[in-house]
Amino acid sequence: MATENTTQQTALGDVAARQLAIATRTAPQMITISPRWLTQLLNWVPVESGVFRLNKVKNATQIEVDCSTRDEKILPQTFVDYVENPREYNLAAVQTIVDVHTRVSDLYSKPYNQISEQLRLAIETIKERQESELINNKSYGLLHSVADEQRIKTRKGGPSPDDLDELIAKVWKEPGFFLLHPLAIAAFGRECTRRGVPPPTISLFGSQFLTWRGIPLIPSDKPPIENGKTKIILLRTGESRQGVIGLFQPGLQGEQTPGLSVRFMGINDRAIASYLVSLYCSLAVLVDDAIAVLDDVEIGNYYEYKY
Repeated sequence: MATENTTQQTALGDVAARQLAIATRTAPQMITISPRWLTQLLNWVPVESGVFRLNKVKNATQIEVDCSTRDEKILPQTFVDYVENPREYNLAAVQTIVDVHTRVSDLYSKPYNQISEQLRLAIETIKERQESELINNKSYGLLHSVADEQRIKTRKGGPSPDDLDELIAKVWKEPGFFLLHPLAIAAFGRECTRRGVPPPTISLFGSQFLTWRGIPLIPSDKPPIENGKTKIILLRTGESRQGVIGLFQPGLQGEQTPGLSVRFMGINDRAIASYLVSLYCSLAVLVDDAIAVLDDVEIGNYYEYKY
């Protein structure tokens, strides 16, 4: 007599049970988002007209003063001359258009609003590009705003305490922070450990940073790495300290944060809603000794990185 093989199920299975369960969801995660410390550490100056004129003294060494004793001679007469054609900075725009089909936003906006998440991720990407431009832009970026006399090269390839000391000698008036790639920080840490002088740490914004001579080493993944070499920047910030300042356009229509706006552009005949996301910014180095750069910094193993 043939027997029938049957499997007796004694309890509800996981697969079937999950059909009645509600999964806990996260907002979309994006690996390209970084802390963007540079934009937080800069002092930002509003530019009402979209143009910033940097006035400078023509020749400070020609300003005469006298320290002789009274009645020995007539004090010198002097005046301060200005550069007749000062540089003007025009705010640059970083923009994108976000398209969302109304059917998607109507039907699939719980628990997360589709339009809000699309805009959030677009804004994060724009802000990442902003930091990259502040460092690398050929017109106003930090790396292209360094005077020739403020550029130095590493002694033996890798970043060492001696190299950072030379940068401090270039930006000795209230230096603010070093800006460098995380791989350069790791290479500097290895060199300090090898020499037996581990750098101390400091707490900023709730995070720990390595320091050298009390100056924090601020990481950013935007400085370029080519052929296993990168650059380290030291800068002073603030208008009152004649340092590096960020420039932004205030009072934008649809302003979300200073210099950044979101504008609804309408819905087209395919039921797609469009939003224009714009960020206007620039950067100015007020005097030459507000910034210095260490070139040709070796970071160990070859690593190619381009943002």
